[in-house]
Amino acid sequence: MTENDRLNGCLNEIELEFVEREATPRLLMKLGIQLHLASLSLSNTIFVLEIFGVSRARSTVHNWVHKADLQPESGRNPDHVAVDETVIQLNSKQYWLYIAVDPETNELLHRTLEPTTNKVIAHRFFAELREKHDVDGAMLLIDGSHSLKNACRRHSLDFRYERYGNRNSVERIFREIKRRTTSSSNCFSNAEADTADDWLRSSAFAWNQLI
Repeated sequence: MTENDRLNGCLNEIELEFVEREATPRLLMKLGIQLHLASLSLSNTIFVLEIFGVSRARSTVHNWVHKADLQPESGRNPDHVAVDETVIQLNSKQYWLYIAVDPETNELLHRTLEPTTNKVIAHRFFAELREKHDVDGAMLLIDGSHSLKNACRRHSLDFRYERYGNRNSVERIFREIKRRTTSSSNCFSNAEADTADDWLRSSAFAWNQLI
């Protein structure tokens, strides 16, 4: 599949049900959303739109992304799931980003942003993961996190410690997300945690469409 095919497929998946009165052609709205989620800054995104004769404010594109309410599809049945947690910076505060990835496809299965990390949050993360996907028969690949181990045991999920190998996929996604949150600082400057979480969910949708 070519890059153009993947981009077209992603654009087709973006629904614009929130649109009531919008002068921008829908195809260009979808393009603006996709470009921004693919890590183009808001400033560069509106520059691309201007090439097509559409002049919009950065806040307008920002609102398109959040109102589109994009999220990864549910219903996957992976053989292995790599799970990890990492810290990202929102303004002066640190938040914990939990991610579950299918290492065979690099598809992002679930993610959540939390103000801290503990056994209760890890348990809730796995409960949400199980609601979205059939992972009861999967092998969970985790690092040395005690909270992740505890959550796997509470949910009766098979797991093993794996630092490299199939866990490289989740590490790559973490690196990419950290790169995007840094390069897309205009998304996160003075942003509330809910806004950042919404952007990360939408980015997960775009990631899965383009891998």
